[in-house]
Amino acid sequence: MQAKSGIVSRSVSSVSSSRSGSFFAKLIAILSVALTVVLVDSVSAEAEAANSKYAGIVVDAKTGNVLYSENADRLQYPASLTKMMTIYMTFEALEQGRIRLDTPVPFSAHAAAQAPTKLGVRAGGTITVEQGILGLVTLSANDAATALGEMLGGGSEDRFAQLMTAKAHALGMTRTTYRNANGLPNTAQMTTARDQARLGIALRQHFPQYYGYFSTRAFKFGTRTIRSHNRLVGSVRGVDGIKTGYTRAAGFNLVSSVQVDGKSIVGVVLGGASTPARDAQMRNLIATYLPKASSRGGSSALIAEAAPAPAMIVTPAPVMPQKAQPQVAKTITAAQPPVSAAAADLSLPHKGPLPDARYQVAETEVAYTETAQPKSDNPLVAQPMPAPTKVKTTTFKQQASLTVPKPAPASMQPQQGDPAVDNVTTASTTPTSAGAASSSNGPTGWVVQVGVSPSRQMAMDLLESAKSKGGRALASAKPFAVAYAAGGDQLYRARFGGFDDQRDAVNACKALKKAGIKCWAAAQ
Repeated sequence: MQAKSGIVSRSVSSVSSSRSGSFFAKLIAILSVALTVVLVDSVSAEAEAANSKYAGIVVDAKTGNVLYSENADRLQYPASLTKMMTIYMTFEALEQGRIRLDTPVPFSAHAAAQAPTKLGVRAGGTITVEQGILGLVTLSANDAATALGEMLGGGSEDRFAQLMTAKAHALGMTRTTYRNANGLPNTAQMTTARDQARLGIALRQHFPQYYGYFSTRAFKFGTRTIRSHNRLVGSVRGVDGIKTGYTRAAGFNLVSSVQVDGKSIVGVVLGGASTPARDAQMRNLIATYLPKASSRGGSSALIAEAAPAPAMIVTPAPVMPQKAQPQVAKTITAAQPPVSAAAADLSLPHKGPLPDARYQVAETEVAYTETAQPKSDNPLVAQPMPAPTKVKTTTFKQQASLTVPKPAPASMQPQQGDPAVDNVTTASTTPTSAGAASSSNGPTGWVVQVGVSPSRQMAMDLLESAKSKGGRALASAKPFAVAYAAGGDQLYRARFGGFDDQRDAVNACKALKKAGIKCWAAAQ
């Protein structure tokens, strides 16, 4: 009996030992995989440290505070991040009722001929607006972006690019210039990490009803199932979009939005060395700076969204491919929103805490000097945007129409002083016949801006209407219009000057807001 008991005992012990060994073997395997992932991310982050193209920024989307920045104002190629603005303008058209999600989007021969990645729709075919949006946020479809741009630009992608640039500048993206709707290589199409952070915040705040498209992980298009290029959606907690981008000249780009535990950030990585390195760097930035974000704030939009004085353009109605028919013109508005206090005065300071891996600061790749430092690191303190930097190029002459350079090879790099690079940002230009009020920046001191208009007269009319509603707060204010160049067009900022100090300007702006007029106050 004892012998049998001993045999049973040894058998149980053997089974227990076997199970224990199996458990520890599995545990070791799991730990090995986890360690491998950590090491890969670490190696990827170190690879980015030696990458001269790298630029990045992390912004607290509730307060506008910059938690981290590296080369955030250096001009770089946006690649497919360009489609963020194409989508912004599509969302805007949807919100204004100019198009619907089921509106047909016609494909011209130009749109159908765009390089991959693409949906592959033939010339004369159509998709819906919703299919176009899904194609952009998942596949980053170049043909769909061009088709949307042509539809919203009155049949011209070049015209749409002008509208994109004007919209970017109105949102405070003062260093961004667009030349096409999809981001395929063009040496004049440039942006910065800081500007892309602004656009990411604007997309979330202005269009919450449509923003959910950015979290799409896959959608059906005909017989195809198209899956998203954004690998962080669904794999990193709180990431709800936004967009990836790549060309050989630009490197690997990524803008990510994170909302979790009452905190909200937008991160930007430009010029990544590879997809794994780019994604690993974004994970590192999220893990490092999300805990430092504020759980308070966010009571008002950081960037303005309304358009007090829209410009008018004509867009042909979509043409169905099955039969020829005359095009019927449809008048639509191209919104030119005013810049809010946070959009213009949100300085997004250059300096912020850096992660453990310090990135090498590369020489500027185009003819720009260092950006002027803001007076305060607090973006909630009203102050002007940093002055435009000077360029080492020949004098730029305003052209009657926008000249769009031919796309450059994907491998072309911007060279120092390259005349093909558009180095004009937000410097005011002298209008040809705009009158004394708009021939300079107007009164110095504190000013209140109420909008941006396509003509001086429209700007002055806007000011006159605003003054009648502002009451005593604007009794002694001096209306004036400031001209500036935007994507080959001349626009006018409608402003009031003559305020003694910040308090008077802010009080005037408050009075205007009570009357339903959006505005912002800043030091001129």
